[in-house]
Amino acid sequence: MVGKGGKIMNFFLQGLTMGFAIEAPIGLANLFVINNALTQSRRRSYIAAFFVAFFDIALSIACFFGIGAIMKQFEWLKIAILLFGSLIVIYMGINLLRAEASEIGSKDTELTMFKTISTAFVMIWFNPQAIIDGSLMLGAFQVTLPVNSYPIFIGGVVIASFVWFIGLNLVIAKFKDKFNAKVLRTINMVCGAVIILYGLKLFYNFITLIIH
Repeated sequence: MVGKGGKIMNFFLQGLTMGFAIEAPIGLANLFVINNALTQSRRRSYIAAFFVAFFDIALSIACFFGIGAIMKQFEWLKIAILLFGSLIVIYMGINLLRAEASEIGSKDTELTMFKTISTAFVMIWFNPQAIIDGSLMLGAFQVTLPVNSYPIFIGGVVIASFVWFIGLNLVIAKFKDKFNAKVLRTINMVCGAVIILYGLKLFYNFITLIIH
C-alpha cells in the first residue's frame, strides 16, 4: 500500500507533470517571454516572465475550478474575449514588426511597467484557446481527484508554471548577447508574424461564432 506521504507526492507530481504539459507547446505566452528576454533589459524581462507566470497560475486555478463552464453558459463573454483578444493580439504583433533593428534592446524602447504587466495579462487572459484547453485538461482531471488533494495537485501546476516561464527567460537571456541586432530583428519579425497569424485565427473564430 502507498502511504499518506506517497499519495501526497503522487498528487503533486501529477500536477507538476500536467503543468509542464500545458506550458510546453509554443504559444503566445512563450513567444512573449522569448521576445522580452531577447529585446528588453534583463531586469524587465524577468518582470515580464514573473507576471506571465502569475497570470498563467491564476488562469490555471480558474480553469481547474470551472471557468470553461462559465464561458459556455455566457456566450456573450466568449464572443467579447474573442473580439478584444484578437484585436489586441494583432496590434501587438504589428508593433513587433514595426520595431527597427537599431531600436531592439535599447533603453528608449524598453516597455513601461504598466505595458509589461498589461501585455502579460492580455497574452494569458484574452486567449480563449488557452482558457478552453486549460479547462478541458485541468477541469477533466479534477473529477478524478479526491477533494482533499486539490491544493496539492494545483500546487504542482503552480510550481510548473513558475519554473517554466522563469527558466525559459533565464535560458534565452543568458544567450542573448550572442545575437546581433540583425538576428534580433529577424526573431522579432518571426514572433510578430506568428502573433498576428494567431490574432487573425482568433478573429476568424469570432466571425464564425457570430455567423452561427
